[in-house]
Amino acid sequence: MHKKLRIGIIAPPWYRVPPEKYGGIELVVYNLVEELVKRGHDVTLFAAGDAKTSAKLVPVVKRNLRQAGYPWIEYSYPLLNAFNAISRSEKFDIIHSHVDEIALFFTKFTSTPILSTTHNPFDKRDNRKLPGRLAAYDFFYPHPLVSISKSQKKVAKIKGNFVGTVYNGINTSLYKFNPKPKDHFIWIARFGAHKGPVEAIRVARSAGIKLLLAGPVGREEKKFFETQVKPRLVPGQIKYVGEIGQKEKNEFFGSAQALLYPINWEEPFGLVMIEAQACGTPVIAFRRGSIPEIIEDGKTGFIVKNIKEMAVAIKNINTIKREDCRKRVESLFSIEKMVSDYEKIYYELIAKNKK
Repeated sequence: MHKKLRIGIIAPPWYRVPPEKYGGIELVVYNLVEELVKRGHDVTLFAAGDAKTSAKLVPVVKRNLRQAGYPWIEYSYPLLNAFNAISRSEKFDIIHSHVDEIALFFTKFTSTPILSTTHNPFDKRDNRKLPGRLAAYDFFYPHPLVSISKSQKKVAKIKGNFVGTVYNGINTSLYKFNPKPKDHFIWIARFGAHKGPVEAIRVARSAGIKLLLAGPVGREEKKFFETQVKPRLVPGQIKYVGEIGQKEKNEFFGSAQALLYPINWEEPFGLVMIEAQACGTPVIAFRRGSIPEIIEDGKTGFIVKNIKEMAVAIKNINTIKREDCRKRVESLFSIEKMVSDYEKIYYELIAKNKK
């Protein structure tokens, strides 16, 4: 039996851990931390001060940066947060970073093994905007990385010492299985063009279905929402219901016939897809990024090429057994599976570091 570990976890300070509404990485970090504590590990979380956690909390700011009104370009606090953890590295057997390339800049200052999960994408859109991210990964090679999907690792144009792929996990007990949905479909994400809200609306119009859209409209998305999404809403058919939190998820996901996910980018994971399936709701998505890893085509949803194929899939949604959606999430995307996979990597890195 392995000994219990002293683990430092670095979380992004942008949203609360766990998130009140939007915040996929923060939800994953929360699930990871709580299960590690449950398993007896000594865990310290480095995050914003409003985090709710069973671990020891070392805050970098009193409240999360987005709530405090900071723009995305404010990187001082994320850097301080990472430095805070690594300056205490002698207290840990391993440090696990969830802030992508930020923690890499401090790795030379400690002998404690550091593992980085690459939550953010490496697709062309991201590479064009932030080439410095790729340069950092190359510069600090062979720093150990974990991808959140095989697709993410495949499209990464970096050297990349990927020591494993660990799928994000959710607390399946919080998601209620609904065998009898209502007559509408759903879409949920941040309102960026790459997430496909306009395509979802176009599908809904052509297929003549009811569609509920949900998600945050931040400062970065406001113009797109006001000019491209809002004018396409149709009273009684296509409706925006706002941003939802954990309390509303069972009703939102479980009551739907299916989640439409016509993304236009190489998404590395897509947490909403497993949240929907945990409630028994199948997903119909474009074949991009991690989609083929999260959806079993023809069994837990449909993988399609375009809007026309998505409209056809909608007509066949009753051929999907909602029980199969739930079972797949319990098998591949649970907290327990995620944490067991990370534990294995932790012990391997620690053993390797001692040689």
